[in-house]
Amino acid sequence: MRLKGTRPQMSGQLELPLESKGEAPKVQRSEEVPMAARATDSSGKCDLMEMVVRRPNLQNALKRVRSNNGSPGIDGMTVDALSGHLKGHWKEIREQLLAGTYQPQMVKRQLIPKGGGGMRELGIPTVLDRFIQQALLQVLQSELDGSFSRHSYGFRPGRNAHEAVCAAQRYVQEGRRWVVDVDLEKFFDRVNHDMLMGKLAKRIGDRRVLMIIRRYLEAGVMAHGGVVIERYEGTPQGGPLSPFLANVLLDAVDKELERRGHRFVRYADDCNVYVQSRRAGERVMQLLRKLFTGLKLHVNESKSAVDLAHRRKILGYSFWVAPGKVVKRRVSGKALQAMQDRVREITQRNRGRSIAEVVTELRSYLVGWKEYYRLADTPKIFRKLDEWIRHRLRALHLKQWKRGTTIYRELRSRGMSHASAAQVAANARRWWHNSGMVINVALTTAYFDCLRLPRLAG
Repeated sequence: MRLKGTRPQMSGQLELPLESKGEAPKVQRSEEVPMAARATDSSGKCDLMEMVVRRPNLQNALKRVRSNNGSPGIDGMTVDALSGHLKGHWKEIREQLLAGTYQPQMVKRQLIPKGGGGMRELGIPTVLDRFIQQALLQVLQSELDGSFSRHSYGFRPGRNAHEAVCAAQRYVQEGRRWVVDVDLEKFFDRVNHDMLMGKLAKRIGDRRVLMIIRRYLEAGVMAHGGVVIERYEGTPQGGPLSPFLANVLLDAVDKELERRGHRFVRYADDCNVYVQSRRAGERVMQLLRKLFTGLKLHVNESKSAVDLAHRRKILGYSFWVAPGKVVKRRVSGKALQAMQDRVREITQRNRGRSIAEVVTELRSYLVGWKEYYRLADTPKIFRKLDEWIRHRLRALHLKQWKRGTTIYRELRSRGMSHASAAQVAANARRWWHNSGMVINVALTTAYFDCLRLPRLAG
């Protein structure tokens, strides 16, 4: 089934032998791509596409696509199949890229749950198109990234969310206790193509690069059941180019805030400006509404606000004031709730899994969570979370042992006294209540350490 005005999908894929036969490439410090030695506000070069199809650039792109893995696009091709597929078709694809005639395939529509409820729409390009987008990104980022604002932290080489949080903390510590917290309504779905392409045309001199970016923006979306939807706005989340294009579009806002001397942090479409009073914050909010309207974007008024900085969150963190008026970091309430919800889901007592399996899944989640929130200055909260997680695991143990006689036997074998084991076994069905009693004598912290359960504190 097709909607009016859509075109049939392309079925061809392509590949090339990109395997390195010599020394392995050096690991880059950057989270994205290596920076060029010099970068300017624009790249008037007309040979950017030739840079895109150079072997070293393609090797790095292939390596990145492999490391990111990801699900197949509409053609079903997996990341593992990409290299073999390219070997038979790369010559043809290269010629199309250099001639400016390459036509991307449609993206696959995929919905994932959002942290605050609702669903987020992703547009998953084919593996081949992700590879080409990554090759484009590496060249464009190396040419243009140096011209972006130093206050922009999202999806840029050598910059990350932790740096953004620390910069915000520094502004608050300096006395800018009010924040203008702006949320853009469905930003990636509302990007105006003409506005974005106009910004790109001022920076990029190679028309072939501009043409393929336009085609990526306008590629149709294949929804469930094979329905194809035309796209007239938005840059779908799911492809490597989308975050870079967001930085290109929003750089004009950054530059205007810089020109006016504001202290701010932007990470992709999240923007926080720190000021010294509510009145100043209201003026900045009016300015931002005007700037975003000029880019044909909409401010989500229900989620945006001028407020005290410690009442708002930034990238999962919030701030609190310690004795001596020292501003410190903590996990935001919303992020903490999301973490506890996920732990409850993993440790449900009716999933029929062994304790070892549950701890393995917990470890996979908690290690990443702990690494991201390692900047939080709240060891007491982390200790309480550790105790709560062990409490849930002890309750799960009791649920799995079920009968009082089994509970008594297991607890005695783990060193608990006859009286204490009998007391717990007598209330065999009260798993949560019992797991908070003397059962920690049998199921000790050291026991969970042996199972390799991560500790959030320390």
